Amino acid sequence: MQRIPAFLLLYCISAIAFGQSKALVFQSDFGVKDGAVAAMKGVAYSLSPELSMFDLTHEIPAYNIWEAAYRLNQSASYWPAGTVFVSVVDPGVGSSRKSVVMKSKTGHFFVTPDNGTLTLVAENLGVEEVRIIDEKRNRLKNSNESYTFHGRDVYAYTGAKLAAGIISFREVGDSVLKDVVRLPYQKATKDKGTIAGTIDILDIQYGNLWTNIGKDLLASQNIKPGDEVSVRILNKNKVVFEGRILFANTFADVAAGKPIAYLNSLLKFSVALNQASFADKYKIGSGPDWTVHIKK
Repeated sequence: MQRIPAFLLLYCISAIAFGQSKALVFQSDFGVKDGAVAAMKGVAYSLSPELSMFDLTHEIPAYNIWEAAYRLNQSASYWPAGTVFVSVVDPGVGSSRKSVVMKSKTGHFFVTPDNGTLTLVAENLGVEEVRIIDEKRNRLKNSNESYTFHGRDVYAYTGAKLAAGIISFREVGDSVLKDVVRLPYQKATKDKGTIAGTIDILDIQYGNLWTNIGKDLLASQNIKPGDEVSVRILNKNKVVFEGRILFANTFADVAAGKPIAYLNSLLKFSVALNQASFADKYKIGSGPDWTVHIKK
């Protein structure tokens, strides 16, 4: 009978005891002009050099919790169960807002301030359990006098320990919350032939408008590629744009510089200018204050 090498046996025992490392994915509004992101990754690497670390984005506009919520939701479901996301958009750092880890019903983990960042993943992936981080057990050593960089001292540290299997989810903290803080927003609806929704986000590189209106709502109004639709965009109930736009499959269906409506990669109704920025031309932004009404 062939003997198992000692190093392999030790590896197997460790994997069983502590769990194998999971992917650790970072998001923030820090940008990459300074060393903040590198500091967070340094903390994680020091805990476990075997960790696989990735960036979702560090270009969330400063303090924009809604966009942080959207980008998490846009990406999380494409990662395997067990992935740990560390999201730090934290205008309330040092306040009474809680630091939490949410486990979704899909088996993903989200380490973040509980300030609304979890709104959309909680809704779409489901909440299995939320634990408040016990900072006596899960905080970078000798960081107690630092009050403004919880991304490094609490979130990266806790996320890395969880992803590396150094702690279990239960060991994040003993206190459990019933739910997470949720930002208010208008869900897509239809009424008397008009579909209403929000401009959730900009496809920022190109200036396209991505709404929360899904293909099923369009189909319910018999809106299909080749139709012209009336599009009305409002900011806090003030009309910013109004016009009729071709609903088509691809940008090539219209000439350069012309408007087009289409389904984006998430199968949501979107508006663009072919090879130009719709958002820049019409001074349009995104978030719960930006609404769109469409009808055939």
